[in-house]
Amino acid sequence: MVSGLVLATVGAIAFSGKAIIVKLAYRHGVDAVTLIMYRMLFALPIFAAMAWWATYRQGGQRKPPLTRKDWLGVLGLGFTGYYLSSFLDFAGLAYISASLERLILYLNPTLVLLLGLVVFRRRITGRQVVGMLISYCGVVLVFGHEITFQGADAAWGALLVFLSAVSYAVYLVYSGEMVQRLGSLRLVGLATSVACLCCLLQFVLLRPLSAAVVASEVIWLSVLNATLCTAVPVLAVMMAIERIGASMAAQTGMVGPISTILMGVLILGEPFTAWIAAGTVLVISGIFVFTRGGGR
Repeated sequence: MVSGLVLATVGAIAFSGKAIIVKLAYRHGVDAVTLIMYRMLFALPIFAAMAWWATYRQGGQRKPPLTRKDWLGVLGLGFTGYYLSSFLDFAGLAYISASLERLILYLNPTLVLLLGLVVFRRRITGRQVVGMLISYCGVVLVFGHEITFQGADAAWGALLVFLSAVSYAVYLVYSGEMVQRLGSLRLVGLATSVACLCCLLQFVLLRPLSAAVVASEVIWLSVLNATLCTAVPVLAVMMAIERIGASMAAQTGMVGPISTILMGVLILGEPFTAWIAAGTVLVISGIFVFTRGGGR
């Protein structure tokens, strides 16, 4: 139990550090296409090894080969869940604070539920509706404060990050069947490998090779992003779910927005205002009410 909580906490904090690293890298004049290329370049060997181990070593026996339908599913989920959502998130961080980005992404469970309502006609309880209203009010509060100073840039950045959350919610909604068939580790390894290749291809198509020449700080930040803020939290959260279950792991993830705000203040020098504090409390409270309202 304790080890599961520790793993879930470590995973949530490590995931949150991604926004901080991206913001630091932007200070060295790199753009989103190049930055995400480097992140995925360094992450690709890790996720490819994960997919290989899950296929040939996990459980002591080789898993059956993927069918054509499986490969199409992996390609689709890799594109939406890891490539598109990651790129939109990186692009949005060029315009908004790390704090607002994390609060928007934290709305993901509500987006999964809304997609489930639209696609599968799943019911929504009254308590879940209340939780959603509270959490969205919190995001609007922080967004309203930020747009006052940054104008249209904040609106564009928030939209990009919100679309990132929607893209990842699509992945979660459609990945359930494939997780049961392939296993979570194998699916994550394959889907993230697809996303890595998409990011590399995007760079080749949109940028000259000379754009790969960046400051050394960008390289080291990308290595840190690929390992500590990408591979490590994926494994930590998966191991936590095995020990304490998805519900408890998700609730532990509430430390994510708080840790992002603290790191934003201490590392990036972002302001911490009463508006941000109030919005964060509303978002976390709303998601707490939302997750507790599923069975009522």
